[in-house]
Amino acid sequence: MTKSYQWNLGNVFDALGETISPNQHALIHDKRIITWQQLTERSNNLAKALIERGAQAQDKVAFYLANGTEYLELVVACYKARLVHVNVNFRYLEDELHYIIDNSDARFVFYSTQFADRLASIKKRCDKVSLFIEVNEHSKADVLVNAFAENYETLANSGDGSKLIIERSPQDLTFIYTGGTTGMPKGVMWEQHNMWHALGAGKNHPCAKGKILADIDELMSCVKNFPGAAQMIACPLMHGTGFFAAMTSLTGGGTIVTMPVQGLDPELIWETTQKRKVKSIVIVGDAFAKPMLDVLDKNPGRWKLDSLRTIVSSGVMWSLETKQGLLKHIPQLMCVDTFGSSEAIGFGTSVASVDGGVKTARFTIGENCKVFTEDHREVEPGSDEKGFIARSGPIPSGYYKDPVKSEKTFPVINGVRYSIPGDWCTVDKDGVIHLLGRGSACINTAGEKVYPEEVEEALKSHPSVHDALVVGLPDEKWGMAVTAVIELRENAILQQDVLHQHVKKILAAYKAPKNYVVVEKMFRATNGKADYKSAKAFAEKSLSK
Repeated sequence: MTKSYQWNLGNVFDALGETISPNQHALIHDKRIITWQQLTERSNNLAKALIERGAQAQDKVAFYLANGTEYLELVVACYKARLVHVNVNFRYLEDELHYIIDNSDARFVFYSTQFADRLASIKKRCDKVSLFIEVNEHSKADVLVNAFAENYETLANSGDGSKLIIERSPQDLTFIYTGGTTGMPKGVMWEQHNMWHALGAGKNHPCAKGKILADIDELMSCVKNFPGAAQMIACPLMHGTGFFAAMTSLTGGGTIVTMPVQGLDPELIWETTQKRKVKSIVIVGDAFAKPMLDVLDKNPGRWKLDSLRTIVSSGVMWSLETKQGLLKHIPQLMCVDTFGSSEAIGFGTSVASVDGGVKTARFTIGENCKVFTEDHREVEPGSDEKGFIARSGPIPSGYYKDPVKSEKTFPVINGVRYSIPGDWCTVDKDGVIHLLGRGSACINTAGEKVYPEEVEEALKSHPSVHDALVVGLPDEKWGMAVTAVIELRENAILQQDVLHQHVKKILAAYKAPKNYVVVEKMFRATNGKADYKSAKAFAEKSLSK
């Protein structure tokens, strides 16, 4: 890591505003386009408006927003005003919403008008909040649903757009709240200097040629000579995958394209890719890639996708079969599968192209990464011993207001501090890691450990299966019975014996599900991540009939 220069993203965005051509596109959402000049001036106005309304350095700002230009505009404003981004899942209902606002100590809450009634119902409980700001999806400055709030567009348009005179710190924070798999959501605290280095420290920019950039002047030189390309964030910005990808692209002077729908619309993704000449798309595994492939299969040659060079995924398994299907339609494509989490970026990478690719859930281990057993003994590569993936170097400071969980997830081992979110894997002699899944979802059946994700991938490789989740249900004989919740492909029927034998050809027999239930639509969040709690409840109810 470069020690001599201390990075702050507010300073980066100030410099970008002075360097990039004013008319270059920064943010695109449907028909709305925000140029870099507009992004610079509007974010400056927003930052000043918040400071004028009493914002102090490192005050928390809750983002209860769907994707749109306002989300990233406000992120930039927070960086400039030294305020802390707090992501709020827009699917949360009243109690969940209140928990995040209260737990994060948010002083300011920005919310979309579509969530106005939900926000109004908990306002009296939010005694730490000093100001609510309403974001109208149609960018209207004269419309408010809740009279107690201020209007976003009024704040963004009020002022001269000039640069803030403010001293910032590399320790200024960004929060990423993560639901994880157990307990209440936790706020992961990233110092901006560490987050910048975790995201690559500029080395992903074409000008950098894989070299970490020394300082902000070198970054601006890159941006000036190689203007950033258009990147589509197809997943929600309020989750780590979308947020981190957007920050990487935007700090490189790129253009961020977002979809004007909350659900997945594969046809619109391809239409927008063609229209906006998108070079890279960010998705979340097969939950996005399979529907995108399906519409290409049904409409070969319908869209001109010659601008597209990469599809990047993180957070959910992305099968090699789906990657190969996409490559048949888009031969110039590189499918970049990254393994990371809100608690650590850069555990591993897997790349597939027409020249070949590695098996599903296998990644080349990242820099500063090791694999440890539960008692913090390092796993020897090639031993087949299972362990937790760990990363040192630029990692978060911990969880907000939770020192116990912080100590467990970010332990010091042999004098080095690591991030260990809880993902089980094995590591080959050549350093390739085989991801097994999150430990908290592990199923203990007759004394054997079964990791749901590897069974899910085996099931999804069968042509009748569109999606699958695997859970453990109480069983007198097995202790926990491996149970599959299946979403079938169109016109397919459930053939339990066929699926059972299919899994047994790929995995050890004890990993094959004992029970199968069919669901019309799989239990997944908008970011593609599995909702195991709902899947388990559905399986229990279905099998009790």
